[in-house]
Amino acid sequence: MSTGPLPEGTPSQLVAAHELVVVGGGMVAQRLVEAFLARLDAAPGAGAWHVTVFAEEPRLPYDRVALTSYFSARDPEELVLGDASMWDDPRVTLHRDCKVDAVDRDARTVTDRLGRVHAYDELVLATGSYAFMPPIPGHDLPGVFVYRTVDDVAALRGWVEQVRSSRGDGVDRPVRGAVIGGGLLGLEAAGALKALGAQATVIEFGTHLMGAQIDLGGGQALKRLINELGIAVRPGSATEKMVADRRSGRVSRLQFGDGGKLGVDVVVVATGVRPRDEVARDAGLEIGERGGVVVDLGCRTSDPHVFAVGEVACIEGRCIGLVAPGYAMAEVVADRLLGGDATFPGADTATKLKLQGVDVASFGDAFARTEGAMELVWADPVAGVYKKLVLSDDARTLLGGVFVGDATPYASLRPMLGSALPGDPGAFLLPEGTGGAPTLELPDDAAVCSCNNVSAGTIRAAVTDHDCTDVASVKACTRAGTSCGSCLPLVKKITTTELERAGIEVSNALCEHFEMSRAQLFDAVRVADLHTFSEIIGRFGVEGTRGCDICKPTVASILASQGNGHILAGEQAALQDTNDHVMANMQKDGTYSVVPRIPGGEITPDGLLVIGQVAKDFGLYTKITGGQRIDMFGARIEQLPDIWRRLVEHGFESGHAYGKSLRTVKSCVGSTWCRYGVQDSVGMAVELELRYRGLRSPHKIKLGVSGCARECAEARGKDVGVIATDKGWNMYVGGNGGFTPRHAQLFAEDLTSAELLRTIDRFLMYYVRTADRLQRTAPWVDDVEGGLDGLRAVILEDSLGICADLDAAMASHVDAYEDEWRAVLEDPDKLRRFGSFVNAPTVADPDLAYVAERGQRRPATPEERAADAPVIAGPRLEVRA
Repeated sequence: MSTGPLPEGTPSQLVAAHELVVVGGGMVAQRLVEAFLARLDAAPGAGAWHVTVFAEEPRLPYDRVALTSYFSARDPEELVLGDASMWDDPRVTLHRDCKVDAVDRDARTVTDRLGRVHAYDELVLATGSYAFMPPIPGHDLPGVFVYRTVDDVAALRGWVEQVRSSRGDGVDRPVRGAVIGGGLLGLEAAGALKALGAQATVIEFGTHLMGAQIDLGGGQALKRLINELGIAVRPGSATEKMVADRRSGRVSRLQFGDGGKLGVDVVVVATGVRPRDEVARDAGLEIGERGGVVVDLGCRTSDPHVFAVGEVACIEGRCIGLVAPGYAMAEVVADRLLGGDATFPGADTATKLKLQGVDVASFGDAFARTEGAMELVWADPVAGVYKKLVLSDDARTLLGGVFVGDATPYASLRPMLGSALPGDPGAFLLPEGTGGAPTLELPDDAAVCSCNNVSAGTIRAAVTDHDCTDVASVKACTRAGTSCGSCLPLVKKITTTELERAGIEVSNALCEHFEMSRAQLFDAVRVADLHTFSEIIGRFGVEGTRGCDICKPTVASILASQGNGHILAGEQAALQDTNDHVMANMQKDGTYSVVPRIPGGEITPDGLLVIGQVAKDFGLYTKITGGQRIDMFGARIEQLPDIWRRLVEHGFESGHAYGKSLRTVKSCVGSTWCRYGVQDSVGMAVELELRYRGLRSPHKIKLGVSGCARECAEARGKDVGVIATDKGWNMYVGGNGGFTPRHAQLFAEDLTSAELLRTIDRFLMYYVRTADRLQRTAPWVDDVEGGLDGLRAVILEDSLGICADLDAAMASHVDAYEDEWRAVLEDPDKLRRFGSFVNAPTVADPDLAYVAERGQRRPATPEERAADAPVIAGPRLEVRA
């Protein structure tokens, strides 16, 4: 993969029969290359091809739709689209930071910014668009930004931080921000300014917000919702001038056509985009009346060897500034390049606002411009809800819709565009539980996922023809729901319905011995106050069964999370899996690893000496983990109690690396040491780890705490992430690693420390009670009714009336905590479990051979240990409470 411009004279392409050159490295270009390679792999007779991509930005193609998330300290690398390994394919060369300046159609070559010439057989222009800056006097002042790329967003965030830190007048007032433009991007930019702690005012020239997507009634409802977020709105305002501060030269005031003024420290201009067609113009290609490269329905330009896709393409007389039509064009061109005859299916202009706390969506003929169209409206001004369906003159065929404040019907209705609705259309607009909307049976050709052009029939075929039995496998097979994710509820509904129709039982039973799900069994055990597996399987299990390797550890976890004593006490010991059974992690050579808890990664020099001496004495291989702990590998089972004893004597305890429980709380150094830190992230991490240690759960749990927006603790990759702000803490949930990595989503902002603890308490306890077996927090959040918003309602608004119970359950856990290692050391019966031979518990198995790893030495002899013993003398490790 090329990471930038190549040195002069370096070959720019592999030897190939056909050379495809793609000018542009954005979302549509990425989809084009992905789709082209997929078709090439499926058509072995298509001949040899090589693809060269020229990207103007210095990074891999990234998700511009999710650009606003970068304001919440998201690493731009996390926005990378698709599988990054695609760019390592020998058939592909990516030149980053390498703009194409000219196209010679006669010679079929392109010239890059360094003057190098590259030949092509077929050329695709995917140059996208640029942010339009209206000619307002003062638009070039420091502090005025556009909103288009990662670099734009980084510069804006840096400016806000600079303004905040540069004040020396002692006045504690927020940074004053304004956004010129009240469209989709403008509202997201305003929300981002709020997330940065700045004030935000949206300046809209038209009569209402999102005027291109929703009507006046919807705009009025949207204005109320935006105001409730603390964002001011000035509709019908024309910005006449941007005025500079006399001393600093920075923008300080907006002046409006009606004589009004607004003091500002930062201005974001989001007044739309224009196609980047300059290369095409210079090459003599036909250009549309309002810009853009004119293409036919096959996305071919006036030159038969040149295609154009995405926002630069003028198709059917217009350029379309949405990603879904761009993806459709990419698929068309990929097909055409290999001899197909695909045509552009038309633009799906459905849009959904991605702004926390504001639900807005529109699709189809939202303004009822179709002749004879009827508008069916339901509005609740008090609740801030506005819903409208646009129907044909016979009130049967769905032509479009607008939803503000409650977009729940959007996912189901959008695929029905152009189809007849069953029953009374008004039932689809009424609140849930009041009317009972008819069940929709989507036709096979209905588009469910517009981003990836996946129909209902394709999803059904994934179940019936490709043996997909859950949403995850359907997503992998069809790509539905893998982009913006708004269609996932519908994907899940279709998948479940098709499984049931095919006679495949959609069961949530824990296993063959329990017909209940894990969540149902958890509640049953809690309500019935049962404390042993025998009681539980006798009461709720299948008669005459004894359990299995699935239900036994699950019941063990349920009992442990309900405060049922030590995991090796009584009957519970037989329920544990291998690691829990010995409270250490088995390794591939039959030995075990020992991981003491180091809360927040904070450790004293004496503590380091203790761990080092223990590892030295027992010949253990040591490694610092990604969770800021020290893992010691190579311990035999009979050595575990001796290792624990040494550690416990010096203040250490079990780190629960072996359990489905809290693992670590990672932190940066925070305000204690870091010049950027705004809160004590280490202190908060220590408090969280000591609070939730030992909490048994459906799967392992990891937390992270970052002391500022730079996010050095990578908190957004954790089940619960905490990021410091000037006002407190932002809380993120549902970040997971593993086979399907997920980034955490913003759950609550600017919480006090007490509010943060209470919110995490409830989140974790609700997860422990309701998640499926081995279900991590990311898919669990998706499965909660209402998704993230539904979860907020439960935890922040107590919509189910269970918060007091959750609080009490967590308090009980905190009060009942005991170190599992210490408890074993103090109980002779439990200690008997740790031995290679029953009649000689301290003798090693002679058939096992242990070898040094990476130069670390063999286990020490008793004499060697005695000689080295003084090394660990001194003060004991102190653990911060």
